[in-house]
Amino acid sequence: MGTEDYTFSQGAEEPHRRHHTVEAPQPQPFLKSLQYSVKETLFPDDPFRQFKNQKTSRKIVLGLKYFFPICDWAPRYNFKLLKSDLIAGITIASLAIPQGISYAKLANLPPILGLYSSFVPPLVYAVLGSSKDLAVGTVAVGSLLTGAMLSKEVDAEKNPKLYLHLAFTATFFAGVLEASLGIFRLGFLVDFLSHATIVGFMGGAATVVSLQQLKGIFGLKHFTDATDVISVMRSVFSQTHQWRWESGVLGCGFLFFLLSTRYFSTKKPKYFWVAAMAPLTSVILGSLLVYFTHAERHGVQVIGNLKKGLNPLSVSDLVFTSPYMSTAFKTGLITGIIALAEGIAVGRSFAMFKNYNIDGNKEMIAFGIMNIVGSFTSCYLTTGPFSRSAVNFNAGCKTAVSNIVMAIAVMFTLLFLMPLFHFTPLVVLSSIIIAAMLGLIDYQAAIHLWKVDKFDFLVCMSAYFGVVFGSVEIGLVIAVVISIARLLLFVSRPRTAMKGNIPNSMIYRNTEQYPYSRTVPGLLILEIDAPIYFANAGYLRERITRWIDEEEDRVKASGESSLQYIILDMSAVGNIDTSGISMMEEIKKIIDRRELKLVLANPKGEVVKKLTRSKFIGDNLGKEWMFLTVGEAVEACSYMLHTLKPEPASKKEPWNNV
Repeated sequence: MGTEDYTFSQGAEEPHRRHHTVEAPQPQPFLKSLQYSVKETLFPDDPFRQFKNQKTSRKIVLGLKYFFPICDWAPRYNFKLLKSDLIAGITIASLAIPQGISYAKLANLPPILGLYSSFVPPLVYAVLGSSKDLAVGTVAVGSLLTGAMLSKEVDAEKNPKLYLHLAFTATFFAGVLEASLGIFRLGFLVDFLSHATIVGFMGGAATVVSLQQLKGIFGLKHFTDATDVISVMRSVFSQTHQWRWESGVLGCGFLFFLLSTRYFSTKKPKYFWVAAMAPLTSVILGSLLVYFTHAERHGVQVIGNLKKGLNPLSVSDLVFTSPYMSTAFKTGLITGIIALAEGIAVGRSFAMFKNYNIDGNKEMIAFGIMNIVGSFTSCYLTTGPFSRSAVNFNAGCKTAVSNIVMAIAVMFTLLFLMPLFHFTPLVVLSSIIIAAMLGLIDYQAAIHLWKVDKFDFLVCMSAYFGVVFGSVEIGLVIAVVISIARLLLFVSRPRTAMKGNIPNSMIYRNTEQYPYSRTVPGLLILEIDAPIYFANAGYLRERITRWIDEEEDRVKASGESSLQYIILDMSAVGNIDTSGISMMEEIKKIIDRRELKLVLANPKGEVVKKLTRSKFIGDNLGKEWMFLTVGEAVEACSYMLHTLKPEPASKKEPWNNV
């Protein structure tokens, strides 16, 4: 089995062997250890590596490039890149204008704010953002959340000024949160929104948003402020006498047009621009239709007058007094996290397609400053929406200049074209929102979750039904709670398994995964698949004891050589706390009472260090009972078994009957 020699002391209790010994890492000063831990927690990507061994002038240049990515790519910018970005920018502007107006209405805000929010924030992001493909603007889910949460405290129709100021304040708090997470390198907190959570939440929000647009489709003037499906449907069908057939026909017609163009562009990707131009085309056609037919006199509601001009300053409009500040803070907190999760996920997705990396923490800072500046310039929450970014990507954008081109196009619209939107029917905006939302209901992802992981599917459906039948906040809370509960379950109930030998090798694997592996007579090899903490120490003690009980019963029934050694494979145990050490001491006592021997295989450095400091290694377990590999441990224990020749289990009296 090996070339090492084994000799034994008097009584053959402790093997003295020539093999690789397990070493504890060199002790480190506390401050150095703390510095290392902080670096690994907050700076896993080592962002300061590029500054090492550089001159001061070079460090300044690298610092500017790091904090302002535009300084990195701008010197290499050329006309060829501009041509691509120009086409992409004009294309996404054609989508941003109608979407901006539509989503502002969704948030119960003046339509003009949707255009304001597509002008200043993209310019800020172009300077600070690290993604080449992200197209900045308002999003439907963020707009819905803003409208739903603020409407609980302030009526947008009765007190529009206060409502508007609270929207700016909520955007400010969202920006502060996002920037803080990036500055303090706390972006990992967003990871608690799992993929399954986001799929379910987005699908539920898209369903609710789509149903709420029935107000515009049927031309209703009064509608519920609730977002759950029951309240929405009750509001729709309790007003059947007020349905306007003209509005319904117009809405269904434009919805069919938008969905048809999307289907065409999906089947013919090179004609992506057809779907991208469809919303603006719908606005133009709808406005012309209303203008020439005077449909506004027959129940078709229109936007009305929109004032020309660029973003007015709104710094003085922020509300930092009670009782409304708490509402704005809560709204900013939730909308900021959702916007951050969506924007970073979208940015990373397209970066993967083009084979480049984006820095999540820098993106958070960019989003945060973008929203803070936006709150000062009459904008509400913005991020990187998937639909707009997908159009930007398909249009062939090369850099963030496409956002600048889009902003210039929106600026031109604000300065000169606003009167043209006077006759835009609201039903067209509702159709645009519904068409965009249907693309967010990712049923294929839900099916995939069902096939791969039923628990993730449960999380997804919990988020979906929580949003649809409760509210956006309830759905989000339910999904996050279930996700955290699953995380705690993983931590508190780690997997343990019995290992066996793969024939004709020194490899030991899980006997359930490899049924042909063979257990070693007289030995029980167990693997622990997680760090040992206070949350799982009790469970591991009971589970290891049960493994021993089951193995002793099996050995007794089969008449094999009695169980002598318990080998714990510690390969996956990266750390251990004081509760875990106490558990190890209890396990050692339990094993000793049964006249068995505990053996550790491949304990990690941090584990060895703590077990040594606690005197577990030395007082309870000798260093000679620790091995680098399971193979070495089995070899040593097997040698002892053959030397001692223990009596069969059938002749040995059970320990618990002594």
